[in-house]
Amino acid sequence: MTLDADAAYQALAARDARFDGRLFVGVTSTGVYCRPICRVRTPLRRNCRFFETPAQAEAASFRPCLKCRPEIAPGAGLPWSVMDASRTLARQAVQELNAQAASGEAASLAALAQRLGVSDRHLRRIFLAEQGVTPMQYLQTRRLLLAKQLLTDSAMPVAQVALASGFRSLRRFNAAFAEHYRMSPSRLRGDAERDPVTSSPLDAVSITLGYRAPLDHAALLRFIAQRAIPGIEEVEGLAVRRTVRAGVLGETAGWLEARFELERDRVELRFAPALAAASARVAAAARRWLDLDAAPAHIDAALAGLPGAPGIRLPGSLDTFELAVRAVLGQQVTVAAARTLARRLVEAFGTAVASPWPQLDRQFVAPERLACASVAEIAGLGIVRQRAQALLALADAWPGLETLMTPATAPEDFIAALCELPGIGPWTAHYVAMRALGWPDAFPPNDVAVLKAMQRLHGLAGQRAADAHAQAWRPWRSYAVLRLWNSLETQT
Repeated sequence: MTLDADAAYQALAARDARFDGRLFVGVTSTGVYCRPICRVRTPLRRNCRFFETPAQAEAASFRPCLKCRPEIAPGAGLPWSVMDASRTLARQAVQELNAQAASGEAASLAALAQRLGVSDRHLRRIFLAEQGVTPMQYLQTRRLLLAKQLLTDSAMPVAQVALASGFRSLRRFNAAFAEHYRMSPSRLRGDAERDPVTSSPLDAVSITLGYRAPLDHAALLRFIAQRAIPGIEEVEGLAVRRTVRAGVLGETAGWLEARFELERDRVELRFAPALAAASARVAAAARRWLDLDAAPAHIDAALAGLPGAPGIRLPGSLDTFELAVRAVLGQQVTVAAARTLARRLVEAFGTAVASPWPQLDRQFVAPERLACASVAEIAGLGIVRQRAQALLALADAWPGLETLMTPATAPEDFIAALCELPGIGPWTAHYVAMRALGWPDAFPPNDVAVLKAMQRLHGLAGQRAADAHAQAWRPWRSYAVLRLWNSLETQT
């Protein structure tokens, strides 16, 4: 997105939520940068500088607003499919850096360039041209904003916040925070403590995640509830909660709860203290899980001919292996039947985990545990032998498949690898890619419900006609699939 300053100021004056997360304004008279939806008095045009990312604003020596909190803004929500090779490389680098910020691993431009298959000099040049900052400046901003978020929302000690934000020492964290934000972490924590809304209970870590309205929360929560495995996941009112197995978000098992605050366009995320060290990873995973970075204005415009409420979201997954197993179990059976089979699998091979909710007491089976099971053991749960064999093949191949789930790997490569496994065909592979990777342009072939809906809505018959018609929905075909499913009012 190339910013036009006059148009950006109009968006700021209107507090246009469509630009939230895609536009930031630095106010020269205060040295603060804000989201376009900030409720403070609109600054004079001559005092405004506009940026596409927080990293650009902070590189220009602006510090984040304490009221609108740029750290909770949704991501840019750009489509995967872009034509320009330089922009594609920069986007892949952004995704890698986001993951690096979440992991807390040591920053290395050379290692990042190697993962993307280019020289570090070329990567730095392209990244600077596309993002306006260097890769290391971008990474530093991500970590500082996470730290600000944890200091504001949670009761984590400052030293723990530093480590959870990817800083390897408290000294470096304090120095970086003071240099960028002109205050110490303890001072920000003191300001936050004066606001009773932001305090967290000591038995959980709590952070706030923003999203762009509208958001069709009813459809999203209904989709999750219909597929929730007893003991693992549940939906209650505006909250969805679940357990996560060890190794998915942190070294230990844990739990989390996401509660929608519709009047504020926010999600309050609470998670187990055992996952505190992986706070960045948890926040990033939750954003993908609930599709909080989606750009509904673009998606709804592309799907204008399809029925459904505005603001549809693509439900992701916190545990991609769990999703893949569910996809195999769901082959040629109803959602309810697949849920029953998944419950039996968890009861047989899953392990216990503690959570604040007694009914959520299991963690999903780990791939290494399932790989050790026999076909007879799995088939004894009522799973047909062909599916049992597919599950064993999936579990055995999972370590290699996980290496393909990176920004540098095209979804088509992941789909091809899945299709090489016995018992996994194109529909299953596309479905897994759609939800596990958050791929917005998946269109699972020969989906019975999709073809039935397109016959009803558009008078089309057959996959070829459906594929041709669906070209108009690109790059948002995954969202079109959800609307087509929902149009039949079935559990797909």
